[in-house]
Amino acid sequence: MSADVKTVQVALGDRSYEIKVGPNLIANAGQYLKPLLRRARVVIVTDENVAALHLPALEKSLDAAGIRHDAIRMPAGEGTKCFAELQRLSEWLLETGVERGDLVIALGGGVIGDLTGFAASIVRRGVDFAQIPTTLLSQVDSSVGGKTGINTPQGKNLVGAFYQPRIVLADTSALETLPKRELLAGYAEVVKYGLINDRPFFDWLEANLDAIVSGDVAARTHAIVKSCESKAAIVAADERESNVRALLNLGHTFGHALEAATGFSNRLVHGEGVAVGMALAFDLSVRLGLCSGQDAVRVRKHLERAGLPCRLSDVAGGLPEAETLIELMGQDKKVVDGKLTFILARGIGEAFITRDVDPKALRTVLEERETA
Repeated sequence: MSADVKTVQVALGDRSYEIKVGPNLIANAGQYLKPLLRRARVVIVTDENVAALHLPALEKSLDAAGIRHDAIRMPAGEGTKCFAELQRLSEWLLETGVERGDLVIALGGGVIGDLTGFAASIVRRGVDFAQIPTTLLSQVDSSVGGKTGINTPQGKNLVGAFYQPRIVLADTSALETLPKRELLAGYAEVVKYGLINDRPFFDWLEANLDAIVSGDVAARTHAIVKSCESKAAIVAADERESNVRALLNLGHTFGHALEAATGFSNRLVHGEGVAVGMALAFDLSVRLGLCSGQDAVRVRKHLERAGLPCRLSDVAGGLPEAETLIELMGQDKKVVDGKLTFILARGIGEAFITRDVDPKALRTVLEERETA
């Protein structure tokens, strides 16, 4: 095992697992996966774009470890997280003879990870799976913690399951092939961890943004490890999001509504929606007298410097009026007794959960941001 590879533990009793972070993990995946196998055979789920970039290296590594493998290439894009593709994938897994105790590998970004994890949770009432995330967003967020699912016309991730992987291999080398837009979308989730409960990490991100974006391996590794450590601690404390885990949704109540409003299309990718949502969450916190305006400005300036959208007016193609966005927020998974759950902040690194938000303040913030 390379000294360059860092390990983060996700402590969940007999479902605990490791997150490996470092270079060349795809090229050496066989040695990490083989100890987890009941038999020397796996199946790989990827998308057409990722397959062209990373599937040959993974297959070569599995061959070297004596592990037989089959692969399916799903369509790329958020539209793949749907019932039709879930059915296609589930039936393919059964056709390949997947058994309980076999390992299904999700090779790709958050879409592939979410879809594959959900399929693994329901095929034969549960088969093992491993996450090999190839985007920054999936490395720091969606591959960790066991949330799996698909989208529906009613909203994002409303059908799914909590189902933990056996291992996560976050290969920093894969980020070198990532389009800049996708890298920045993932960076929004990195920023989130600083805003939730780690102001010193946000300070570090302000100082090291250029290094992370330009490809500095040490800076990227540190950002991923810190993010995974933060998420792992929260997941270990609240695996099924009954309490503190909801903090990880900072910006997501707004962001998911924006994604639904744009038809889960390329107009607004997930991380961009989260960036706008985090800025709105801080604006709402200021409006409610919870947070200083200086902190909200600081957050927005950092997102802008990173090249991320942070205003409703930044979303290409326009958006529906405030009332429609509020209706879309009403489909959020965290709604309790009809009340929206918001993650707001008393300052950078001081996020908290509340369902006590003045509807007029929410509407005002959305209307102001429409014309900003």
